Amino acid sequence: MIFEIENKTIHASDAGQGIDPKKQTIVFLHGSGLSHIVWSLTEQFFSNKNFNVLSIDLPGHGNSDGPCLDTIEKIADWLESVFKKLQLKNLILVGHSQGCLEILEYAFKYKSRLTKIVLVGGSNKMPVHPDLIELANNGDSDAVKLMMKWGYEGSKKFIGGNPVEKIIQSPRDISEVLAVDLNACNNYSNGLEATKVLDLPTLLIFGELDKMINLDAGKKFSNLVKNSSTHVIKGCGHMIMIEKAFEMREKILEFLIK
Repeated sequence: MIFEIENKTIHASDAGQGIDPKKQTIVFLHGSGLSHIVWSLTEQFFSNKNFNVLSIDLPGHGNSDGPCLDTIEKIADWLESVFKKLQLKNLILVGHSQGCLEILEYAFKYKSRLTKIVLVGGSNKMPVHPDLIELANNGDSDAVKLMMKWGYEGSKKFIGGNPVEKIIQSPRDISEVLAVDLNACNNYSNGLEATKVLDLPTLLIFGELDKMINLDAGKKFSNLVKNSSTHVIKGCGHMIMIEKAFEMREKILEFLIK
């Protein structure tokens, strides 16, 4: 699906099915430096389960025109403009990592448009290691190597190559996309306040071996979220939707249909 927001072309994958007003709509939000590609198998799964699906490339990411938005607050407001443009209501938001911060801020401002939310590998705050920020700001490819080192369980191998490397390919991708996202995460300060007022049905999914949002921090966060349930995926790092997609999808489906 291609549409325009503020004279910028925006891409959102809808599994080729469009939006049926008779169905519930799930919106998937990617993490820092990434794109809709990370949700490809997941969106197809839920499309086959009779949901509308929409996996959005944020400005400057994937197939969407830039520049990137440099704060979580701006992204939340931008998402509201997208949902107004597409006339979407009664939404289910599913976010990974940075996408979880975006959901918290969006729900804080625009809760009436939502029915349920799913936070995958997320928390109410995401401080980023200064070494990673410095590398990303400089467009250094070692930033991507650090992301993969911290983002996956052990030395996980991928047939056809690591998907993160396929999305973040150039110094421009690192300095103008990844770095902007990492700084936005690092600078976001409203997460605790947003969490305090959150009362929507919420599912939190964590990776047992996540080095970016370690399990202790994840559990502390989950204790702050009212009306929530938590699932921990064993043997899994931060990139849950890639490492353990099957278990993640099944748990989300169980949450949505109960």
